[in-house]
Amino acid sequence: MATAVSTSSAIQVNPHVAQAVRAGLTSLPKRLPPWLFYDEAGSRLFEEITELPEYYLTRTERSILVHNAGEMIARAADGARLRITELGAGSADKTRLLLRAAVAQQGAVLYEPVDVSATALLVAQARIEREIPGVRVTPYAMDYTNGFYLDRASADERRLVLYIGSSIGNFEPEEARQLLHKVRKQLAPQDCLLLGVDLAKDDAVLLAAYDDAAGTTAAFNKNMLMRLNRELAADFDPAAFAHRAAWNQARSRIEMHLVSRRTQRVRLAAFDLDVEFQPGESIHTENSYKYRPHEAETLLAETGFAPTASWTDERGWFAVHLARAY
Repeated sequence: MATAVSTSSAIQVNPHVAQAVRAGLTSLPKRLPPWLFYDEAGSRLFEEITELPEYYLTRTERSILVHNAGEMIARAADGARLRITELGAGSADKTRLLLRAAVAQQGAVLYEPVDVSATALLVAQARIEREIPGVRVTPYAMDYTNGFYLDRASADERRLVLYIGSSIGNFEPEEARQLLHKVRKQLAPQDCLLLGVDLAKDDAVLLAAYDDAAGTTAAFNKNMLMRLNRELAADFDPAAFAHRAAWNQARSRIEMHLVSRRTQRVRLAAFDLDVEFQPGESIHTENSYKYRPHEAETLLAETGFAPTASWTDERGWFAVHLARAY
C-alpha cells in the first residue's frame, strides 16, 4: 500500500494516484485509469448508474444470478465446503444472492470482500451480517489490480472467487490476462472463479448505457476531475469538459472520454505540472470491452482455468462463466 506524503501545498498526496495521473496527462493521447472514478462520490454515482433504465448490465446479471445462484454454488463446491472471495465487491448487492445460496447449501459461509474503499466494505459488511445470518464477513481493503494476497483456504474448503459486474471489461486484453493470472496464483487446484462478462450487442443499446439521458454517467466521468482537484491541488473546471461515449467496433469496446471544450491550461500544484488542452482534445478515462462468442472461455483457458459452465439471459446480452483452477 502506498504511503501518503506531504507536499508544499499542505495536502496529502497518494503516490500511486500522483504517478498514474502524471503519466496519463503527459502521454499522447491523454488518459487516466478508471480506478480513479471510485472515490466516495464516484462510488455513490456508480450505484445510481446501476439503477438507470439505460444501464442494462446490473439488472441483467442480477436476473442470471436470481435464476441460477443455487446451481452456481453447487457446481463450484462439487461436494466440498466453500469460502467466497469477491474482487471489487463495492456494495455487494448482487453477491447476496450467492451468499444466500451458499448458506442454504452449507449452513454458514465465510465471505471475503476485496475493495479499495474501506467505507464501502464496512457498509457491505454491516448489511450482509444483518440480513443473512450464517455469513461471516472478513473484508480486505486493498487494490486487487495492483497485486493482492489472500490467506489459503483450509484443507476442507474450496475457494470461489467472484469477479462479477463485467469489471474484467475495463482492462485491455493483455491486462485482463495478467489479472486473471494473479487470481490463479492465489488459488489451489479445484478452486473456482465466477466471471461476469458483458457481451457484444447493438451499438445503440451500448451507447445509451454509457450516455444516459439523465446525465448521471457524465457526472460520474467528470467527478474524476473533481477528485484530482481535491487530491492533487488541481484546478480543473469540470464545465470546461464534455462527457463522450463512443463505440469502437474494431476493438469491441465502449470508450469514455472527457473532451476539452476550449483551449485551456490546467495546473496540478501537488507536483508542479501544467497541462495544456486544445479544443476537442480528450482524456480517455475508460474502456469497457464487450466479449464476442468464445472470447471469455479462451481467456479463462489461457490463464489456468478450465471453463466448467456458463449462464446467460434470454436476450444473450450478458454471461456468467464458472471456471475451475487446474
